[in-house]
Amino acid sequence: MAEYVTHEHDVLVIGAGGAGLRAAVEASAAGVKVAVITKSLLGKAHTVMAEGGIAAAMANVDERDSWRVHFADTMRGGQYVNNWRMAELHAKEAPDCVRELESWGALFDRTPDGRILQRNFGGHKYPRLAHVGDRTGLEMIRTLQDHGIHLGIDVYMEHTVVTLLKDGDRVIGAFGYDRERGRFHLFRAKAVVLATGGVGRAYKITSNSWEYTGDGHSLAYHAGAELMDMEFLQFHPTGMIWPPSVRGILVTEGVRGEGGVLRNKDGRRFMFDDIPPLYASSTADNEEDAWRYT
Repeated sequence: MAEYVTHEHDVLVIGAGGAGLRAAVEASAAGVKVAVITKSLLGKAHTVMAEGGIAAAMANVDERDSWRVHFADTMRGGQYVNNWRMAELHAKEAPDCVRELESWGALFDRTPDGRILQRNFGGHKYPRLAHVGDRTGLEMIRTLQDHGIHLGIDVYMEHTVVTLLKDGDRVIGAFGYDRERGRFHLFRAKAVVLATGGVGRAYKITSNSWEYTGDGHSLAYHAGAELMDMEFLQFHPTGMIWPPSVRGILVTEGVRGEGGVLRNKDGRRFMFDDIPPLYASSTADNEEDAWRYT
C-alpha cells in the first residue's frame, strides 16, 4: 500500500490565483486554519498575466462614472447573456475591493492630486481601470500572498490535487501528490474551495498559463457537482501567434483603450462589418468617426 502524508485544516483552498488567495485571506481572518494548494510556485498563478488593470467605478478620473454605468458596460460586453446578479455585485463591490488591496499595501499609479489613477480600456465607457503601470495582476498577487502569509496561511506549492474525498454527500478533503518528489498527500478539511481557473489550455494557442487545464471542473464534476455555462471560456481577446517565439503572449487590452485598432490580413478594419443594431446608435461605423471616440 502506498504511503501518504496527512494534513489537517479547517478550510482547504485549491488554487492560488487572485480568487483563491482572497478566499484564503477571508477564511483565515475568521480565525480558522487555512491551507492553499497550488500546482506552481506561490505568486506564479495566471492572475499575473492580467496586467492592464482592475475595473472599478471609482470616478477618480471621470466623475460621470458609476456602478450603474459599469454594470451596463458589463452586460453589453457580454451580449446580455451574463448572470446579471453577478455583474451587479461586481460593479457595486469593485471600488471597495481596490481600496482594500491598497490598504494591504498595493501601490497603484496616482493622479496629480494623489487619488488612484484610472485608465481607458476596451468595452468601458469611462476611464475605469485602476492599475500599476502594466503589471497590475502581479501587484495584486504580491499583495494578497504577502497578506495571506502574515495571517499564517499554510501553502503547499507544486502540489497537484487528483480527487476530492467524500463522506456520503459531503466533501471532506482532497488527495494529491507533490509534483517534485511524487509523494502522495491527503488533505482533510471541513470545507474545500475550488479556485483553479479556466480551461484555456484546451486550445493549441492561448495566452492562458500552463496550469489552466480544467482541473477544478473535473474535480467538481467527479464529486457530483453540476457544471453550468460550460460554453464560456476566458480568453484575452488579442494575442500573438507569429513568430513562434511570441506565440501565446497576450496583447494588453490597454492597447484598445489607447486607440489601438484591429485589422485583418488585408489591412482592413473589419470590426465595422457587423455592428449589432442595438449598439448602432452608440458605435462608430467608419474610421473617421471611430477616431473621434479616441
